Amino acid sequence: MPRPSSNRVFAARLAGTPVFDPIGDRVGTVYDVVVLIRLKGDPLAVGLVVEVGGRRRVFLPLTRVTSIDNGQVITTGLVNIRRFQQRHAETLVLGQLLERHVNLRETGEPATVVDAAIEKVRGREWRLTTLHVRTHRGSVNGQRSLTVPVSGTTGLYTAQTQGANTILAQISSLKPADVADVLRDLPTARMQDVANALTDERLADVLEELGDEDRVGILSGLDVDRAADVLDVMQPDDAADLVAELPTAQAALLLDRMEPDEAEDVRRLLTYDERTAGGLMTTEPIVLPPDATIAQALASARRSDIPPALAAIMFVCRPPMETPTGRYIGVVHLQRALREPPSMMIGNIIDNDVEAVAPGDGIGKVTRLLATYNLTALPVVDEDLLLGAVSVDDVLDHLLPEDWRDADDEVTDEAVEAQHV
Repeated sequence: MPRPSSNRVFAARLAGTPVFDPIGDRVGTVYDVVVLIRLKGDPLAVGLVVEVGGRRRVFLPLTRVTSIDNGQVITTGLVNIRRFQQRHAETLVLGQLLERHVNLRETGEPATVVDAAIEKVRGREWRLTTLHVRTHRGSVNGQRSLTVPVSGTTGLYTAQTQGANTILAQISSLKPADVADVLRDLPTARMQDVANALTDERLADVLEELGDEDRVGILSGLDVDRAADVLDVMQPDDAADLVAELPTAQAALLLDRMEPDEAEDVRRLLTYDERTAGGLMTTEPIVLPPDATIAQALASARRSDIPPALAAIMFVCRPPMETPTGRYIGVVHLQRALREPPSMMIGNIIDNDVEAVAPGDGIGKVTRLLATYNLTALPVVDEDLLLGAVSVDDVLDHLLPEDWRDADDEVTDEAVEAQHV
């Protein structure tokens, strides 16, 4: 058993610990621990991944840490605010070591890593010295837990893919954009494992928040039928954007495996240039007939699959209600509907002044109309038929740089000199 140590800190307990500078200002919270696994000797603990300013994760070398005690981490005050990028030789304790399978050196008994501790050994040098493991025999229920030195196990240094359960538990309550942020920080194989374990609906939401390279990689890693199912539940415009990034043969195969109605929508969107209203629009806005009641309109806006930008404005048309619809009449604003009695027909509060755009209109015109009239979505109309709607979030996705999801904020602290080890 490892000797007791006041310098020993278990990673699971360290996660979420606040990080402060020397004068007591909070810098962020600990997200993970970075170690370098060596062929001989205990792994070196080289730094902490610290979450600052919301979702940004940065690297804090342990040489910059002056104290880990009393539920807080104290630093020298120098923090590198560039986004943390894991290097090939680095391993994340929480993200990659937990659930790793090892064997107890003395008995050969298989075990699973439940937690791991770092320990200051001399000066400012930290090492990963201790593992808390769960074995699969030796108790009434077939399992027992024990703490052992790293040197008392074998198999820790073997490249393995962490079981997805730990990461899934960590992201279960996160919004899709935050889950996407977590996936971007994972090695490719681990990212695919987590994606495979998500439900179709959850994965669809997350793919809509990832950059092209990551989401193409994940979709290509799924079997064909699963990939088609995920595309089926994505917003049609996002599905079309993703399919457009795939090799032609792969795209054709997936479209053939999708539900016919969903595939038809995607094929229709692919005929438009991506920076036109037709290329930006979704084919599934809220569409209602003029004799629908306020109560029905509000029920439609409450649907969980409707993005907020599209829930704020409903489009009134003659049958059929599926796009392309019958004759387009106008829009009903959610805010106006909330002020009317539930039994009133929405035909009484139609706004005919919202200018529609044609499918070939460019992103510049769409942006100007959205900004000028403070709208969250615009109707896309051709020959009096509603084809779809362009929402403000779709426009932003195309106006921002392609790598905006991964881009770092502007560096404003000229005193920052800490380097990622």
